[in-house]
Amino acid sequence: MNFSEVFKQSNQLCKVSPDGKYLATCVQYRLVIRDVNTLQILNLYTCLDQISHMEWSSDSLFILCAMYKRALVQVWSLEQPDWHCKIDEGSIGLVSSRWSPDGRHILNTTEFHLRITVWSLCTKAVSYIKYPKACQKGLDFSRDGCYMALAERRDCKDYVSIFVCDDWHLLRHFETETQDLSGLEWSPNGCVLAVWESCLEYKMSLYSLDGRLLSTYSAYEWSLGIKSVSWSPSSQFLAIGSFDEKVRILNHITWKKIAQFEHPAIIDNTKTVYKEIEKRPAVSSDEMSLHDITVASSLFSTQSKYDISPLPVQIPVVKPDPDRANPKIGVSALAFSSDSRYIATKNGGFQVHSLNWHCSGDSLILIGKDQLCLCYMDADQNNE
Repeated sequence: MNFSEVFKQSNQLCKVSPDGKYLATCVQYRLVIRDVNTLQILNLYTCLDQISHMEWSSDSLFILCAMYKRALVQVWSLEQPDWHCKIDEGSIGLVSSRWSPDGRHILNTTEFHLRITVWSLCTKAVSYIKYPKACQKGLDFSRDGCYMALAERRDCKDYVSIFVCDDWHLLRHFETETQDLSGLEWSPNGCVLAVWESCLEYKMSLYSLDGRLLSTYSAYEWSLGIKSVSWSPSSQFLAIGSFDEKVRILNHITWKKIAQFEHPAIIDNTKTVYKEIEKRPAVSSDEMSLHDITVASSLFSTQSKYDISPLPVQIPVVKPDPDRANPKIGVSALAFSSDSRYIATKNGGFQVHSLNWHCSGDSLILIGKDQLCLCYMDADQNNE
């Protein structure tokens, strides 16, 4: 594994385009677009204020920059660098901005979650959606981009509204059996909608597209409950990470638990553990010309390799401080491989910030505070 030189960025705003060709980074009020292969700057845009949020459109042709303090959104085009769009929400404020699946509509959520404004870049039409609920994940699109599920709060009750993304008309509206809805997520096949309670109660509800309650699941009571949720790409499994540091897998037929995984701090002799070791590349003048050495040193200044650690291995664990608010406990991230054969989980005490599977499904990218790790999975062995 090679590492490039360090580039400046602000607020951890660094994203690769969906087509994998461009890398966008934000430095204060500037947006920098680089080529992924050469890391050369292709475009440089200047926004009106410091960028709070940045997001690519689904086709990688547009990129939006939201400035929440000034309630502004600016949209830039990669095909036409001179074209740009500015959306001003005015005194009503702005707390969230995101693309629709077609990459031609922008959804802005106003302060106090009074409404969601849908702006069309093609027709310049504006639509309004009222009563969005302020929760962890109150909005989600189906995988095919046809429908949008929105959590709503009316008369002290939780509701879910299903909208058609073509013209944003209401398709279905139903009440949920929740006290305080915390999030919802579509299954990849678009047939089931998972709805879960806040962390104060462990309760998972499964709804059909027409609002029928298919099943509910609760692992325990009187303790902090669900922290993370993830569907498998095949829609056959639903993974639930909870504050008790365990992951439970539900099947799509009976919606019962079929597996449970924990996070041990000590790896025993049934696993293989790889440790990343960084090293500087040794390049002699006989092997490369002066120009090649300069290019290689500017792009990739550090390399790393992986050694097998002797067992047992003690995993670095950070013990949470119970006296502080929002202690880092529980399973906070889940990720299925593309073939649904593996699942990667992150417990709150372990020194990993996020994780992502490679599109091939045989390697896992672990991102820490100052490190990035790539783990390869062997189908014939039980490796970690």
